Amino acid sequence: MLKKILKIGFIVLSILTLLIVVLFAIYNEPYPETLKDSGPEADEMAMKMQSALHYEDFKNSQFVEWSFQNGNNTYFWDKQRQVVTVKWDDVVVDLDLKRPKQSLVTKNNLEAKGTIKDKLIAKATKNFNNDSFWLVAPFKLFDSGTERKLVQLEDGSKGLLVTYTSGGNTPGDSYLWKVNETGFPESYQMWVSIIPIGGLEASWEGWQKMESGTYLPTTHKIGPITLSMGDVKAYN
Repeated sequence: MLKKILKIGFIVLSILTLLIVVLFAIYNEPYPETLKDSGPEADEMAMKMQSALHYEDFKNSQFVEWSFQNGNNTYFWDKQRQVVTVKWDDVVVDLDLKRPKQSLVTKNNLEAKGTIKDKLIAKATKNFNNDSFWLVAPFKLFDSGTERKLVQLEDGSKGLLVTYTSGGNTPGDSYLWKVNETGFPESYQMWVSIIPIGGLEASWEGWQKMESGTYLPTTHKIGPITLSMGDVKAYN
């Protein structure tokens, strides 16, 4: 029986390894070469993107709501108070973005304290940083520590390569934005530490105008996988 189990395990591992190799061969792309001295033009492209999406309306939005991972993680972000309520499973974290240690944490409707509280705050922070990026990344093009360069694309147009040299959970990650003629983002390719395949492309679609006037996406597609942002709202 043990030999049979080991044999099956070896077969499954071999199939997974082969699948990873095939996916890497199909999708992996080298880090793109940037156009020389393209910083000022890249900044103009980034500003055009933000203008198309009504950045000022986003900045002035008081509340933003969405979900991620098929609704497993839900968020209510009070941007003015800089507090976001993060929920998953039986956990609720009122995450204070300025003073994380002062966040209120409950698990099974009971207040969490000590080490458990610290771990849940750390998880809520990591989830928020990741899941909010899929919603508001176009508004983070000028964050502290970002670098912007242009890349010549195969179709003759130009893409905006944004690198986050500091901050967040994974500094050093880069995203190559592709936009339409109006400045709306259509997709980006990712060179990020948590994904071994370089240049994996994710669509940005389902754009909707929010009550506050800004535009936010509702869907992303990565190959056969669809990521839903849930019922997205931004209002005052």
